[in-house]
Amino acid sequence: MNLDRSVLAFAGVMTLLSVILTQYVSPLFMWFTVFIGLNLLQSAFTGFCPAAMIFKKLGAKVGEAFR
Repeated sequence: MNLDRSVLAFAGVMTLLSVILTQYVSPLFMWFTVFIGLNLLQSAFTGFCPAAMIFKKLGAKVGEAFR
């Protein structure tokens, strides 16, 4: 799995996790969902993604989006 797909999969898992936590633990976890969405938006415009940097250090092959 390359870096792009790893980041997208991680974002999807974190989004689903935050929705589950919001439903079953506390409505305040909605802010976690908001944070994930804002991070996705800023990475789309700036190309800076902390998760991509972590996955790259873990050895994921660089794809087209995060060069």
